[in-house]
Amino acid sequence: MAEQGEITINVTNIENTEQIIGQLMDDYSDDVLHLVFTYVRNQTTAEDLTQEIFIKCYEKLDQFNHQSSIKTWVYRIAINHCKDYLRSWHYRKIIVSERISDYIPSKSKMIDEEFISKNIANSLTNAVMNLPVKYREVVFLHYYEELSLATISRITAVNINTIKTRLKRARELLKNQMKKEV
Repeated sequence: MAEQGEITINVTNIENTEQIIGQLMDDYSDDVLHLVFTYVRNQTTAEDLTQEIFIKCYEKLDQFNHQSSIKTWVYRIAINHCKDYLRSWHYRKIIVSERISDYIPSKSKMIDEEFISKNIANSLTNAVMNLPVKYREVVFLHYYEELSLATISRITAVNINTIKTRLKRARELLKNQMKKEV
């Protein structure tokens, strides 16, 4: 079930574990960072969470059971970590603070929003980022990571028919959002 260029896992000692984690970080850190960003929508937070995810991978490497590819395993850890973060007290506190700051007028924010709204590519990106997490997740994994629906189903632990429905619903929401902006 290994993908092309897939890392072989054989944890026999600490040096081998560190080598494997180093290889995982080289191969998947950008992909994991992009995935995490789709959840948290903040670059700094995404970078911090990505580091935490690779620490978890290091700690749990001996639990990898080869029932899926290593990439699927890393994505599963990343998705679970993001969902835990979104449920955390810390995240909810930050969201309340940001909502309060939304009511404080700022000229630079208005200029940035005008610029973004005029750029079609950014409009689509913004539309995707404004989707609910369950839709944003499948859009990212299917279109950005180019994963099959079956692989997405394994990564997210969600039935493949539900994945198809979420993808269809996400496309409908994006289509409606883009029509509004045109």
